[in-house]
Amino acid sequence: LAAFTRLVGLRFIPVIDPNISATYESFLRRTCETVVKVEKRDDTGGFLKTRLQMVQQLCASTPHAYWTNQYGNPDAVDAHYHLTAGDICAEFDSLDYVFIGVSTGGTIAGVSRRLKERYPNVQIIAVDTEGSVIFGDAPKKRHIPGVGSSIVPPLLSEALIDDVVLIPERETVAACRELLVTHGLFAGGSSGTAFAAIKRYASKLFRSTVLFLCADRGTPYLDTVFDPTWASRLP
Repeated sequence: LAAFTRLVGLRFIPVIDPNISATYESFLRRTCETVVKVEKRDDTGGFLKTRLQMVQQLCASTPHAYWTNQYGNPDAVDAHYHLTAGDICAEFDSLDYVFIGVSTGGTIAGVSRRLKERYPNVQIIAVDTEGSVIFGDAPKKRHIPGVGSSIVPPLLSEALIDDVVLIPERETVAACRELLVTHGLFAGGSSGTAFAAIKRYASKLFRSTVLFLCADRGTPYLDTVFDPTWASRLP
């Protein structure tokens, strides 16, 4: 979004928090005139509610401001219904299980609805991280961005979900490393979380066609998930 708005001549103000990777923060500061970073944790131990409050303040104080609102914009559901799920339907004759990491809810809402139409018996498995409140887990401090949330995103109500798996962050780290070392797939935190859920389901997946979405690459996580010293400090 930062690159696109610059391309079309719009001013983009990203609102970030300390959990952002150093790589992404560096990119945003080189691309955007203004970057707002919140430091105060919200009542769940995360930063999302603080960021959303800052977004509201910026919208109120900035003339002609528009907030894309990835947590409640139905266009996100439509995009994943037509594009992401459309590509999946074009590639697979059948699917038994699909594992999708959840944060804003847009991906799982759009993909699940399209895949349930195309493959009526497919099982949609929502994957979340421990400490995220999306599926009712007790809130706690989280360290890996890209999966989980401090709120229940409105878009989640559009999703068709058969089961939910919660993954601790240490398990995410181990899964990311396994994807890289064993399978040659350099993927980020949400991808590792989804893969960890597949491993939990392994006994049920014999002769099944299984899909999981890798929404991020591993590069922004080199200093966190792929750093043994950083990972050793996880609770």
